[in-house]
Amino acid sequence: MARHGENIRKRADGRWEGRYQAYSEKKERIVYRSVYGRTYQEVRERVIIEKSSLIQSVKVGITKEILFSDAARDWLVGVKKTKKPSTFVKYTLIYNNYLEKSFGNISLHKIPDHVAEKIFVRTLSDSVQKSIRCVLNQVLKSASRKYSIPMINLDVPPLPQIHKPVEILTRGEQACLFSALYYETDIFKMAVILCFYTGLRLGELCGLKWSDIDFTNKILRVSRTVQRLYVEGQENKTALIETMPKSEFSNREIPLPDNVLELLSRFQNEEEYVFGGHKPVEPRTMQNRFRKLTREAGLQDKNFHILRHTFATNCVEEGTDVKSLSEILGHSDVRITLNRYVHPSMETKRRHIDALSVFYGQICGQAN
Repeated sequence: MARHGENIRKRADGRWEGRYQAYSEKKERIVYRSVYGRTYQEVRERVIIEKSSLIQSVKVGITKEILFSDAARDWLVGVKKTKKPSTFVKYTLIYNNYLEKSFGNISLHKIPDHVAEKIFVRTLSDSVQKSIRCVLNQVLKSASRKYSIPMINLDVPPLPQIHKPVEILTRGEQACLFSALYYETDIFKMAVILCFYTGLRLGELCGLKWSDIDFTNKILRVSRTVQRLYVEGQENKTALIETMPKSEFSNREIPLPDNVLELLSRFQNEEEYVFGGHKPVEPRTMQNRFRKLTREAGLQDKNFHILRHTFATNCVEEGTDVKSLSEILGHSDVRITLNRYVHPSMETKRRHIDALSVFYGQICGQAN
């Protein structure tokens, strides 16, 4: 049992054991180390000596001027090993574009609070500022663990949470678009129709293979996504990368209706990918074709992701329970579905209020 809140206990063999934290270069994380003795006081003194030794080594390290750039590079190595390629690319670009110039040549223990404020400027979007703050804090947290130094707290006020309304296609816009989709339907129009019925993300759609579609059991399986990412050292700078979906919850099965399966079967061939043939179709190509299609339907330019928003909203308005919809969309939490993708139209709200009026009328009739 530990005494006085210290991590010191008496073992079954009669010895006292004291434990303390230290950074392990081999394991690249904080671990516990132990010292032993015949008495509590002996072990306590040994723990103090070991901790003092660690503190002294940290001071020596700090005098050697551990730069923020060094800590950032170490952290990015870990990110590359443990995160998706898209996450690594995003964090690398954030560091190169916004943090390296402000912090790169500054030693960790000299980063003052006011320096952080210089990189958060009004011309940057809330999303970029949030990413900068995330990378900055993660680098400092990693450095704190690796070099056994206290956490450096930068006083950066949090950004206000602004929930912008997400755009969806109105019923009228959907009708116009469907008219264009079912007129001389080609493989790209088929892709849009599929999104109307499944809510697939653009990258998931572009990476879809014929082997992912089970015509017998009427199921579409999502197991990959594709996106164009920056590749360091490559001549063309970017490459089309096929990776796992956005999260573990994005690996999912989506039921398909008979009319969609019948339409899909018309385009089935021996190629590997449904919409790209022998390789995935470029997401940018799909986006450009969609914009062209919306113009042909008499609509203003729309982002491809509007199909996902519209799908989710249509499902809710038709009575789909949120849990089922959340799993179809590949969300980790139903709150994401409710807060981000479900946007009842004024027609739906009016229908609910009219129904309430009828309900109240029945109550009044019973009272009379």
